[in-house]
Parts: sequence; structure tokens; C-alpha cells
Amino acid sequence: MIPAKDERPALSGPDKAAAFLLALGEAEAATLLQKMDEDEIRMLSQSMAGLGSVAADAVETLMIEFSNEISTTGSLIGGFQSTERLLSSTLPAEKAEQIMQEIRGPAGRTMWDKLGNVNESVLASYLKNEYPQTVAVVLSKIKPAHAARVLGLFPANFAMEVVVRMLRMETVQKDVLDHVEKTLRTEFMTNLARGPRRDAHEIMAEIFNNFDRATESRFMTALEERSSDAAERIKQLMFTFEDLVRVDAAGIQALLRRVAKDRLALALKGAADPLKDLFLTNMSERAAKMLHEDMESLGPVRLRDVDDAQAGIVVEAKKMADAGEIAIGGPDGNDELIY
Repeated sequence: MIPAKDERPALSGPDKAAAFLLALGEAEAATLLQKMDEDEIRMLSQSMAGLGSVAADAVETLMIEFSNEISTTGSLIGGFQSTERLLSSTLPAEKAEQIMQEIRGPAGRTMWDKLGNVNESVLASYLKNEYPQTVAVVLSKIKPAHAARVLGLFPANFAMEVVVRMLRMETVQKDVLDHVEKTLRTEFMTNLARGPRRDAHEIMAEIFNNFDRATESRFMTALEERSSDAAERIKQLMFTFEDLVRVDAAGIQALLRRVAKDRLALALKGAADPLKDLFLTNMSERAAKMLHEDMESLGPVRLRDVDDAQAGIVVEAKKMADAGEIAIGGPDGNDELIY
């Protein structure tokens, strides 16, 4: 008799195949995997790694569905270790490790995704020592916005050499691409993981930026009593809602297009007049009037709600600054802050 339907969501096709391979065991599964191409193996590996626990009755139903008349007395647990063992018995060690890195990697599924999460100054510092043709291949594989920022950090002559090669570049042969990818993985990404840690004050400043105002004040006061130097350093690195006065008119207008009007009204409700004026003067007369009316119609508001609205706008401004969409001037009005 076929067991009653499990309350868990039905397994997808790749999940069924992954569970089937795990049920067969490593030796039999390895024989099947050897007959598959890399894309199929990659897809099944991803499914196995995220499969989790599969109940015994579900496995039995799956075996019946495959018409193999196989059953199992215990449950299956798909995870990183079982997936890695199965891959290692089927593929060369280097290829198995590559697939597992793609599955585990939080920064992206492929090497090129991972490069997209590397700070542009770090990536530019490494690439400027490579051949222009190699750099052209790398920049052609990452997102254009990120490639543009990296290219802008190169010396002028070197950058132009890279641009010329990118313009002349046709389809890159697979063996060349594989070699570049392997070099990046072994020489760059590995060293990056072992590189120096970020400054502790920078990390703490980001944490403080995510506090609500009351919590921030409480921690800052306590820190000032313990170490006034550390507190001052964190204050210098923090970016607050009030610091938006350092954004130029074009940046404010870009930010306005990304922020919901109701959140802006709430955030400006507790802002100083110069900051209110900065936003209002960068809006059309009609939009400014409507925003002013929205702020007045809010009536009394909770400080916590204002803090949350301001924090959300600060996070959006930081994202835009990181993407090069807006420029945030330093305290003296000249230096741009790099996050």
C-alpha cells in the first residue's frame, strides 16, 4: 500500500533524482553520475546539498514511483558532507571541490559572481599586475557597473590597453577561460580569504549605524566612559541621517526617486530644518507642498518610528553610494566617503 501523502511540499524533479541517488548509495550513484554531463551533476549536487531530511515513507514512495521496487528502513539526510563524498568518488578532486565551493559560497554561485562581491579597489590592485588581455577577459565576465569602477582605478595607459582589448575580444576559448578562472581561484580568492581583517572600528561603526537612537546613545555613552578615543573614532566613521546634508543636489534627487514618500515624511518629521530644506528644495513645488502637507497630517509620531524611517533611508543612501550612484562628501565638504 502506498503511504499517505506527506504534509511536506512535494519534491521537485531534481530533488527526487537527488533523493534517489542518495538512496542507491555512493557506489551505485557514482556509476550513474559518470554518465552525466557537468551541468546535470551540478544541478543534482545543488539539490542534494539542500535536500535536508526525507522521511522513510517518502523514500519508499519515491522508489515505487521509479518502478525499482526498492525500499529503505531509515530516512535520508542530504547535506554538504554526503554530497561532497558522492562527488569525490565520481569526479576529480579539483572539480568536486569547485562544485562544492559554488554550492557553499555565500558571495555567489560561480567565480565571476564571487568577484562581483570583491571591493573594486582590492580587485583593481590585483589585476593591475596582470596582462591587459587577462584583465579584459575578467572585466568582460563581471557586471558592467563593477567593471567600470575597477577600470577607473587603473593607471590611464593600462586602462586604455584593457579597453582596446575588450573591444577587439571575440569569443573566449573555454580552455583560456578555465585557466583564468583557476588562477583567480587559487591565487586571488584564496589569498583574499587569508587577507587582513577589516578595522574593528569600521565594523563597530556599521553596527552603531543600525542601532535605534536610544540604543546608540546608551552604548556610545558607556563607551565614552571606557575609551573616549574609541568612541570618537567610531563617531567619525558613522554615517547618520543628519549626514545626508553632505549629499549634493543630484544625489538627493536620485535618493528621492528610491524612497517611499510616506517614509520620507515620517523621517523628516524629526529632522532639523536644514535637512528638511535640502529635500524640499530638490523637489518640484507641487511635490514639496504635498510632502509638507503629509508631514503636518502625521500629527504626533513616536520617536522610534522616526528613527526606523531615517535608518531605512540611510541604508538606501549607503547602497547607492557603494554602487557609485551618489557621492557623499566628507565632513569638510571635499572628501568622498568610501564604504
